[in-house]
Amino acid sequence: MSLGAKVAANLPYLRRYARALTGSQATGDAFVRATLEAALADEALRSQIGEGRVALYRAFNAVWSSAFVDTNDYSGSANAGLHEAAAQERLSQITPLNRQALLLTTLEDFSIFEAAAIMDRSEDEVEDLVQEAIEEIDRESATSVLIIEDEPLISMQLEDLVRSLGHDVCGMAATRTQAREIVAQETPGLVLADIQLADGSSGLDAVDDILKITDVPVIFITAYPERLLTGDRPEPTYLITKPFQESTVRAAISQALFFGSSRPLI
Repeated sequence: MSLGAKVAANLPYLRRYARALTGSQATGDAFVRATLEAALADEALRSQIGEGRVALYRAFNAVWSSAFVDTNDYSGSANAGLHEAAAQERLSQITPLNRQALLLTTLEDFSIFEAAAIMDRSEDEVEDLVQEAIEEIDRESATSVLIIEDEPLISMQLEDLVRSLGHDVCGMAATRTQAREIVAQETPGLVLADIQLADGSSGLDAVDDILKITDVPVIFITAYPERLLTGDRPEPTYLITKPFQESTVRAAISQALFFGSSRPLI
C-alpha cells in the first residue's frame, strides 16, 4: 500500500479528532493540512506517518503543540450533530492538554500506552490528564439520576456512587411502573437501569418509556448482557455487566454525560 493510501485511510479519523480538539472544523482541518505539508517537506516525518495511525497522530500532535491557538467557536459546523455539539460544549470547559488525553482515549479509542506515545508523555502522566479531564467534566455536568434496579443492596451502592460524583438521585425504581411515576414528576439527566425488574417487568421497556419523553443518556447495568447484544434492535452504547467494578461505572457515567446521549457517536 502506498504512503498516500495509508494516510488517506486514517485521515477521516484524524480530521474528526482535530475538529473535536480545536472546537472548529476549519481550525481542525488547518492543523491537519499543516501536518501533511510538514510531512511533504521532511522526509523523516513523511516516512514516520506511514508507520500507522499512532505515528500519524503523533506527527499531528507535534504541529498542534507547537502552534496551538485556542478557539471559542465550539458551535461546530451547520451540519454538526447532537453528539458533536454536546461533546464540543463540554470540551470547551477542559484545558487543552487534558482535552487531548481524554479525546485520544475515548473518542479515538487509543490505549493509554498509545496516547502516551502520541503525546510524548509517560503513561502515568496521560492517566493523570485523563482523570483530571473527567473530574472537570463531572464538576460541570452535575445532573439528576434515575436508578432502575430491583436489588436493594445494588441500588444503594449505585446511589452512593452517584452522589460521590456530585450528582443528585431523583428516584430509585424497582419496577417499570415506579420508573414511569418518577419520570412523570421529574425528568432525569441520566438513567442507570437493570433489565430484569422485581415484578417481572423489563428495564428495557422502562427505558423506552423514558426515551419517548426525552433523549437522556442511559447506562444498562445487568447480569444478562446477552439479552441486549442480539443484533435484533439497536444496541446500547453503555453496557456494564454485573458484578461490576465501581471504577467502570464511574467512567461510564462521565463518558455518557460527556457525549450527552446514549446513541453511538458517529
